[in-house]
Amino acid sequence: EGLNMKSSEYTAIVVGSGVAGLYAALKLSELKNAKQNILVITKSGIKDSNSRYAQGGIVSVMSENPTDSVKLHVQDTLKSGAGLSDPSVVEFISKNSEKVIKDLLKHGVKFDRNDNGELCFTKEGAHSVRRILHAGGDATGLFIEQALADDVLAKNNINVLEGTIVTELLLDKNGVCCGVIAFDDEEGEYQTFYSNAVILATGGCGQLYKYTTNPSVTTGDGMAVAYRAGAVMQDMEFFQFHPTAFKAKTEENMFLISEAVRGEGAKLTDENGNTFMEKYDERLELASRDIVSRAIFNEMRINNVPNVYLNATVIPKDKLNKRFPTILETCRKNGVDPENQFIPVSPAAHYMMGGVKASVTGVTSIKNLYVIGETACTGLHGANRLASNSLLECAVTGYEIAELLKDENFDEVIADDNDEKIAETIAVYEKPLDEKSVDFKVLREKLRDTMWQYVGIIRNEQNLEHAKKEVEKIEEAFGYADKCPNKEAFELRNMIVIAKLVIDFAIRRKESRGGHFREDYTGKHEPARHYTRTKNTDKYEEIYVK
Repeated sequence: EGLNMKSSEYTAIVVGSGVAGLYAALKLSELKNAKQNILVITKSGIKDSNSRYAQGGIVSVMSENPTDSVKLHVQDTLKSGAGLSDPSVVEFISKNSEKVIKDLLKHGVKFDRNDNGELCFTKEGAHSVRRILHAGGDATGLFIEQALADDVLAKNNINVLEGTIVTELLLDKNGVCCGVIAFDDEEGEYQTFYSNAVILATGGCGQLYKYTTNPSVTTGDGMAVAYRAGAVMQDMEFFQFHPTAFKAKTEENMFLISEAVRGEGAKLTDENGNTFMEKYDERLELASRDIVSRAIFNEMRINNVPNVYLNATVIPKDKLNKRFPTILETCRKNGVDPENQFIPVSPAAHYMMGGVKASVTGVTSIKNLYVIGETACTGLHGANRLASNSLLECAVTGYEIAELLKDENFDEVIADDNDEKIAETIAVYEKPLDEKSVDFKVLREKLRDTMWQYVGIIRNEQNLEHAKKEVEKIEEAFGYADKCPNKEAFELRNMIVIAKLVIDFAIRRKESRGGHFREDYTGKHEPARHYTRTKNTDKYEEIYVK
């Protein structure tokens, strides 16, 4: 078991196979200085990721869309970010949106066009103009993901390793990241992979919550391994709850009902068709996500019901069918026909605004470790993400990482075999495991229940402190610190790490802002600041926003 692990070297290692990871791998594989292969490691299959569930679309400020401008997009993003977005990052991502969209078109992504062959732009909540591109009507993420996956698989200088979870980063004695340890769940084997560029693009951590729009793979793995290696984490309290997930009879799969359905005119109602958003915000159904989520949550609480309804029967039938084929099909599979029935919806955990602190080019506090996409906290989203900015961030940062690395000398010695720090880390995984009889599934569900109930849409000190104790009990019952018996256990290890961070950060922020709502501090505002911390110190740093 694990002894004398196999090891190999690569120009770059990309962990994760969503839009950010696949696009980064493609762009890196095109570099002249990529002497060896690029490795993509993914925990499931290459086409399973959160990206494929992104229905609504991708933001782009395009010159052929004259009503829009970088300035307007920046304004909308900053407004949603509730004072915590970094204006220079927002501007950078907005300015680069047209370039990456044109590049994605070259990679075969077929965005929807009208009868004259012009790109279709649609609108979503908190956007001042129509600027969202979509594909397949409401399957944008899937279309981008598939086009990129096909390209990646066709490249002979990209190796794809499926069914493999990265369990640890390898840092040398100088604190430089030199590679990863990964576990192949089917073979039960560990391997080491060395590289001068390790890029984490493992997505978010929606599985922390009982109700989520994220697939079962979204367990915060990249955030957890980066944190364990000493990376700086930022803004972990900011979780976005999507207001409208399809409330199926079974708890399991919360299917997303895109915000674009409200953009096209659908109304939120109670079971009798009475609207309620007018009580909460003058923008009604198109207020920002945090407001709509809290409004729905509040209505559910007042009336003691498990969900509210979305009335899409007000949208003309031909438009409904053309624009939202996937949503209609899935609703019908679940026994609801949106053409003449209300869709049962309730909020669900959707997106992590915080993450590993990184620049817009993926640079982190650890040399040679880069983080992009939802795993990163670049300062784009601030306290609340603007709809459809996430796929854009994945594309821009995926593109920029290759720009950043194009002058690197990848031929330098990757890692010193005799480095005691690396040897020490590997030794942990070569030791035989003392296995305990633990039901990981039960503990995982317990964790998700705790997070949903006490660290969800509406928070307070008492609940957060209670959650902290519960998670500590779960951690104790779990009993594994580093090496784990299987993938399921590694996921739980990572979820516990991230849950503790989310709770700690949420206790720390004694105000309501964006996706973080404290009913015990509704009116009180702190000066606009980020909190960051690393594993090596319990102290939080405060970064004031200018």
